[in-house]
Amino acid sequence: MLKHRFAEAHPMDPVRLDLTERLTRDLGVFDATNVTLSAPEIAAEDVLSTIHDRDYISAVQSSSESGGPSAEHGLGTDDVPVFADMHTSAARIAGGTLHLAQEMLAGRAVHGVNFAGGMHHASRARASGFCVYNDAALAIQHLLDNGTRRVVYIDVDAHHGDGTQGIFYSDPRVMTISVHQSGVSLYPGTGFPNEAGEGEAIGTSVNVALPATTGDAGFLRAFHAVVPALVRAFDPEVVVSQHGCDSHINDPLTDLTMSVDGLRQLELDISHLAEEFTEGRWIATGGGGYSLYQVVPRAWAHLTAVAAGAPIPLNTPTPVSWREYVHRTFGVTAPQKMHDDTQLWWRTWELGYDPEDSVDRAIIQTRKEIFPLHGLDPWFD
Repeated sequence: MLKHRFAEAHPMDPVRLDLTERLTRDLGVFDATNVTLSAPEIAAEDVLSTIHDRDYISAVQSSSESGGPSAEHGLGTDDVPVFADMHTSAARIAGGTLHLAQEMLAGRAVHGVNFAGGMHHASRARASGFCVYNDAALAIQHLLDNGTRRVVYIDVDAHHGDGTQGIFYSDPRVMTISVHQSGVSLYPGTGFPNEAGEGEAIGTSVNVALPATTGDAGFLRAFHAVVPALVRAFDPEVVVSQHGCDSHINDPLTDLTMSVDGLRQLELDISHLAEEFTEGRWIATGGGGYSLYQVVPRAWAHLTAVAAGAPIPLNTPTPVSWREYVHRTFGVTAPQKMHDDTQLWWRTWELGYDPEDSVDRAIIQTRKEIFPLHGLDPWFD
């Protein structure tokens, strides 16, 4: 996984994976008897072609070998520079999330985490936004191809999950829900409430576009005002989620203001949705997150612990061994606690809404667009 490095100064530095793995291990999460670690295989071309065009896969392979760009496929840009291990490392990330779906179908796992995954900007025929192969879409397609009737995909990255939405935009078996900073102010400039799906899938693409500076209270209010009711109405068999932690206030690429505490709450909330509606079947991935030392490792260590069924208490100290490694290796002072010491609170939608509030306006727009398509009242359900 650590070979997936676009360039020395690229924001998506695989050091975040190293630090997440070390923190999770030092916290003892991997020691639980119900946790199994698996080394992912490289997804084969025939497997990747279930969601990506073969010409695109060939272009990725060719660019990896030659070092040359492919403009029509989004390869060789500032976002997706070409590097020698690009195809194999991206296919390994995809293979990791696919493996979780395979283990779930075989009855060997109920929850699974690939925090290297979450490459939600990759579309059928184009790389973008640091993403080459769409691992979550690959896992979802495998579930569908092997008897799963409906899958809900929940994306809480700061950026809109445009690639995953596009791949399943006309498939009524998949509901994609993305809660993100509005495309008015953030890449990729999409993800508005009227992007609702097409044909038989109208109403299965759901977007909540939040204003810049939205923090824990607004994000969690929006999530709970939209997501649980739609998951209940859609009645999925599996939850697949993307947990980009670039919505944190310290992230250098976005304008949201969440805390690690709020990110952990979203992980718990999605876990609870899986417990309530899919008999616990839940595949979780990472995604964006560019505060490499302060935020990403803590956010995804929490995610892994939640999936393992043993959430880490917020006031837990980060292990001394991990802090010493971060300082010794990178010269950085690591966080001492697994929390940001925030007061986590949000208003529920049932208490009423304020049409003058920018977060509430975003919620209202999504509910008006989507809820009636599922027999729900946009104002009261």
